[in-house]
Amino acid sequence: MSNVEHYDAVVLGSGEAGKFLAWHLAAAGKRTAVVERKLVGGACPNVACLPSKNIIHSAKVASYMLRSEEFGIVTGPWGIDMKAVRERKRRMVEGLREMHLANFAKSGAEIVMGSGRFVGERTLEVDLLSGGTRVLRGGQVFLDTGTRAAIGKTPGLAEAAPLTHVEALELDSVPRHLLILGGGYVGLEFAQAMRRLGSLVTVIEHHPRLVAAEDPDVSEAIEQLFADEGIDVSLNTNVWSVSGKSGGEVRLNATQGDSKIVLDGSHLLVATGRVPNTDGIGLDLAGIATRPDGYIHVNERLETTAPGVWAMGDCAGSPHFTHISFDDFRVVRENLAGRHRVTSGRQVPFCLFTDPELARVGLNESEAGRQGIEYRMVKVPMASVLRTRTLSETRGFLKALVGAHDDRILGFTAFGVSAGEMLPAVQLAMAAGMPYTALRDTVLTHPTVNEGFLPLFSAVPAVAPRNPAPTLKAGGAV
Repeated sequence: MSNVEHYDAVVLGSGEAGKFLAWHLAAAGKRTAVVERKLVGGACPNVACLPSKNIIHSAKVASYMLRSEEFGIVTGPWGIDMKAVRERKRRMVEGLREMHLANFAKSGAEIVMGSGRFVGERTLEVDLLSGGTRVLRGGQVFLDTGTRAAIGKTPGLAEAAPLTHVEALELDSVPRHLLILGGGYVGLEFAQAMRRLGSLVTVIEHHPRLVAAEDPDVSEAIEQLFADEGIDVSLNTNVWSVSGKSGGEVRLNATQGDSKIVLDGSHLLVATGRVPNTDGIGLDLAGIATRPDGYIHVNERLETTAPGVWAMGDCAGSPHFTHISFDDFRVVRENLAGRHRVTSGRQVPFCLFTDPELARVGLNESEAGRQGIEYRMVKVPMASVLRTRTLSETRGFLKALVGAHDDRILGFTAFGVSAGEMLPAVQLAMAAGMPYTALRDTVLTHPTVNEGFLPLFSAVPAVAPRNPAPTLKAGGAV
């Protein structure tokens, strides 16, 4: 093949793992090229994590305006200007883009803007956005192509031109009535934000409860939150056809249990999952195998089936969180340096950015039960954390699982104000094998939300006997 350009490393995709690896390799003197088809820095700073949290915060401010009298604030007439909300988000994104470009320039990594596909072993042909093509061959190749919103095959769904999270972040007016397919992270965060910005909102979920992977008390708490904020939730609902156009009039024909129902709205947002961006990039020509679901097959070192090729982040089937993609970068970086680091057994914390937040690390009761792990459960209301009273944000609870016969922390769940900020302390204790008493006995600043560890871990029941009493079962609480 003529006109092949040789690089020490070629990275396909500039998402979290890809960009950090490119910066690292280029700064170390490796000739490095990053192929990016559209968004420098990947989805997180452009159309996902950070922009969505920007919109969510605007909605939070709107919620405070609605509660102003509660805080002794007298306001006059006010309203929502979605164009201004969008512009604030755009300003942030532009600042992040400039930051990424500066990091690429500083590192020496070359950005090649275009769509890349494999045409041979460790060789990519790039259709440049500016026109023409380039062929790049890497001594090592790293894939970080991410995922995209899944649009199901329900009749009429694609024809309705539904919003995904990408288009929802660009709305310049408040939807009259937003229908949301899916009660996962994206669906729930947008549901609350859009309701607070003035839209009628209906969430349609096929499971019998929201966040079905969490414990029932978590589902109940979120469902009550949504009910209190005027968000309609249609559970155990399966949509079998869609008609109309999102942005005008859209209708969902569905079944709820044994009943047929019709849901009408002005806009439709699809948030039913993700599919990997692995199709059409010539993986088979490079000897890179994929799983039946389309994700790239990797081992615990993130090596693909092709020598000298790694995959990282969402496209490798890693948990779909930016912080996990960053850890994928660290796994690959350490192994390239001759060390041994794997993805198996690592902590996978998460935070759902509703208001209040839901945060968890480690096991919940449902998972412990399925795995036959005995535990002691302790749970306290957020109102027992005095900081929440100063904020008038007492909704929620803290919950922990502790080993039935030792003092290890098995899992922690928080549903409350600043819940995500509580995770690092628990993660550190779990990673270090520290007993729960280490957090219980720490002198914590008053009044902070983290002070909630004191009432929580002070309430842990006594250690269960080695021969458990009848009330203690595998996966059961004392």
